[in-house]
Amino acid sequence: MFKNLFKGLVVFTLGFILSCANRGTPSGGDKDVTPPQIIKTIPENFSTNFNANEIRIYFDEFVKIKDVQRQLIISPPMDPEPVITPVGSASKYIKIKILDTLQANTTYALNFGQSIVDNNEENPYSYYKYVFSTGNYIDSLSVKGIIVDAEMRRPDKFVSVMLYDVDSTYTDSIVYKQKPKYVTNTLDSLTTFNLENLKAGTYLLVALKDENNNNTFQQKTDKIGFNDTLITIPTDSVYTLKLFKEELDFKALTPRQVSGQKIAFGYEGDAKDMQITLGDNQLKGIEKRITKDSESDTLYYWYRPKIELDSTIFVVKNKMYADTLIHRFRDLEKDSLTLKALQSGTLNFDQNFLIRGSIPFVSVNKNNVTILDKDSLNVDFKIELNELDNNYSFNFDKSESNTYKLQMLPETFTDFFGNVNKDTLNYNLRTKSYADFSNLRVTLINAKYPLIIQLTDEKGVVKYEQYSTKNNVFDFRYINPVNYYLRVVHDVNGNKKWDTGNYLKKIQPEHISYYPKLIDETRANWDPIIEFTLE
Repeated sequence: MFKNLFKGLVVFTLGFILSCANRGTPSGGDKDVTPPQIIKTIPENFSTNFNANEIRIYFDEFVKIKDVQRQLIISPPMDPEPVITPVGSASKYIKIKILDTLQANTTYALNFGQSIVDNNEENPYSYYKYVFSTGNYIDSLSVKGIIVDAEMRRPDKFVSVMLYDVDSTYTDSIVYKQKPKYVTNTLDSLTTFNLENLKAGTYLLVALKDENNNNTFQQKTDKIGFNDTLITIPTDSVYTLKLFKEELDFKALTPRQVSGQKIAFGYEGDAKDMQITLGDNQLKGIEKRITKDSESDTLYYWYRPKIELDSTIFVVKNKMYADTLIHRFRDLEKDSLTLKALQSGTLNFDQNFLIRGSIPFVSVNKNNVTILDKDSLNVDFKIELNELDNNYSFNFDKSESNTYKLQMLPETFTDFFGNVNKDTLNYNLRTKSYADFSNLRVTLINAKYPLIIQLTDEKGVVKYEQYSTKNNVFDFRYINPVNYYLRVVHDVNGNKKWDTGNYLKKIQPEHISYYPKLIDETRANWDPIIEFTLE
């Protein structure tokens, strides 16, 4: 009996202790989701006749400044920019030290975006704007609009939208040289913009994906969009600015010797019509071949025989461009011939088998090549040379669920320096069944021709395309069964490619229409039909 009584007392005591412990354990409370609040500003927000060189913004709790270089938008821009403190540490106020000499009778706006957060949970005080005027009143006009991308489905984040004052000193080149009169930014979530606190006047309206955040346009790195005409404020219009990356103005770079009898000519811009010739009249009987690097903007100038000079000159031309470049020779070993198959394993029905050489090809012996199918039957084929890319294309008819063995005997390929392949080359390829693919039919409504219809992936990489000058049904046969985006390039000039814009020439990029939904019906052994009505 005493034993049972003792057990009961122990259980009661433990229960009491646990009950007290549970009752006394803190829960931590609800998470703080309240953003910091502003108590006061010195000088007051929306002050006129502003002449201070320091602004202080006081909060009801400790705050931090995050990503202020990207988030803070000052319009008009200040040069030099103000010093914002503290950065990276907590304080109950933000101090803005103005270093610029402010313009007279001008309204300034400092938009902090999402940069002000509380110290504990980092709740943002979103898009706080401090406004002041060096004149007698606050300018209150505004311009609104939308940012789109000329080529991609969605525009970039952090796009700057700028207004340049059109006065007696204005020229179109102002975007390269001067900071704008007013600026705002779409930051990391918006595709719309609203330029506020503007003065009445005539302006150039421009959008920039400003990669180095200096409020000027660099053709090599930045995307640009512009309104076709100057705008007059006040206005009720909503403007659409289409961002595009300009094609670089052509420029030839200094040549360099990369191996024996091989010179690399780097370039910027379009090299389609680029010509490289020796400018030294004393060099006679020099043979050349030009190939393109597969990954970089470089042309290779191959020559024979060896040039026994310390240096020479080359003339590079491209349409209206011409430049004379000096090249100094180096005594380097020549490349050795290596061959690379550009396909392996599975070959699609519309693909040719390609072999690329490390040295320009000059000939191929077709008699040394055999292609056998799975029944060991000879398959007829054609061979074509792409000189610029330096690859041979083997074109043959392919049937479903078949295998193909390609054999190339020694001395099949001969290169520019007389080298040949010394080993037998064997490649095994196969095709899938028709049921492994999808067939997509697209019908366009309200289409204007010529146009290019394309299937792309999520990143905008073109996987399949067709070109047409007349109304027809577009059949994409035997395509890989993955999701696609459908777009139509309106090829206004009929050159069978999408053309970007040019700011100085006031040329907008060719329009691209995107089908509004992801095409996810392209599954194996499915034949979906899409109808796309173009605006």
